[in-house]
Order: sequence, then structure tokens, then C-alpha cells
Amino acid sequence: DGNHFRHLRSIKTANLYGGAEFTAFNSNHSFTPKFHVPIRTNFSFAGPRKLDDIIKLDLVRDKSIAEISDMWMTYHEGKEKVHGLVLNGSKGKSVLSRAAQCPFFVHPVFREEGHFMIVSQFQTPNHFLLAFLEDYQMDPARAQPLLTISVFDDLVDSKDLALVRCDIINRGIEEDEGYKLCKYLIDDYSENKEFESVHTFNKKPESFDLDGFIKEKEKRWVETDDGDGESNVIETTSEEKK
Repeated sequence: DGNHFRHLRSIKTANLYGGAEFTAFNSNHSFTPKFHVPIRTNFSFAGPRKLDDIIKLDLVRDKSIAEISDMWMTYHEGKEKVHGLVLNGSKGKSVLSRAAQCPFFVHPVFREEGHFMIVSQFQTPNHFLLAFLEDYQMDPARAQPLLTISVFDDLVDSKDLALVRCDIINRGIEEDEGYKLCKYLIDDYSENKEFESVHTFNKKPESFDLDGFIKEKEKRWVETDDGDGESNVIETTSEEKK
């Protein structure tokens, strides 16, 4: 059932946080569903739930795409533990549609000591909640989110524009790690090649290639660290709409 989290065969990895061990996965085994746990619906949500809580929509409806994008990015610049990104409307709609069908995914975070795993869960209509996978496996009812990612589609029809906000709400995730998780999650759900892994993870977990997945993610993570940076404006439309 795509609406239930797949329990995963796992092993423990390096101690990264003064005694707290986090879960990596045994690359010798594929993901194996053992039991289902309900989707968590009572997460505390730190970020704004509606776009109108951040910017007044009535004040931007007569603005161009470039103006709205600039307002969104300027608003989030300099704010601690908060990131803003911009997508074109079709990409934003694709992310939300695919996430509704495949609500769970995993995201390795790489550090010098090793890596640990984050699980993301989509909650309709617009929000992703990310937590330590081990916490979720132990007790999904008590797992606390590390960050939240919202994809606001209020302006998709009128401006062909989707606005993304990431709120980092736990000190266990660094500022740059939070941005990378946000960017990679959006890519996982919007890019066809990356989404193949998301679809397999949710629909055919026994076929998920964990070892290859982690290697590919580590390569990209290192490339970004080495300066192959990416703009917060992921993609906007090529033509402005007035």
C-alpha cells in the first residue's frame, strides 16, 4: 500500500552525535517490507502552513514572475534556518502529484564520520516532514521532524510559479545540510530519472537498489561540497507573465 511506510532491514552505523547512533542500511539486502505503520498525521509543524501566512497574495497578483521570485528570495535571505526556492508551475505540480502517490523516501546525509539516514513523509496538500529514520522506525508516533519543506502552488495557475520554503527546526541538521536535503528532495520528485527511485521505494521496495542509491547520492553531495553549487532559484519559466 503506497499509503503506508515500508519497514526496512537495517544496521547501525557510526556514532555521530555523542552517543546517539543513527541508522544506515545493509547494502547486502534490498528493502524488505515487514509490517506497516500508519502515516503520521500529528507532527508538530514549525513552518507556515499557508503561503498567505508569508506573503499577502493580494499584493502580488499583479506582479510579474521575476518580481515575485525576487520578493520570495529577498524575504528569505539572511534568515537563519530558513530557505526559499522557486520552481516553475509545472515542476511544482509534478512534485505534489507524485508525492501524493509516493509519500515516503529516504535521504542520506554525509559527514566525515560517515552517513545517516533521513526519512521524508508527504502530507497533503503541500508539506514534507523529515525525521531521523531510526526515530521513525522505533516509534513513528514520537518521531520529531528535523525540517519541514512546503511546496506552495497558489500561484501555479495564474503565474506558472511554485514557491518552496524549508524550515530547519532541529539542531541535528546543519544549515547547508538542510538546504541540500530540500534541493535534493525536490529533484527526487520532479526529475524523471530520480523519481524512478522514489517510485520503486514506495511501490516495489524489494527491488530498491540501496547500495547504488547511496553511492550516487554521496557523489552528488561531494560535488556540491567541492563548489558545484546550485542556485536557490531552481527553475522558473523562460517568459515572464505580467
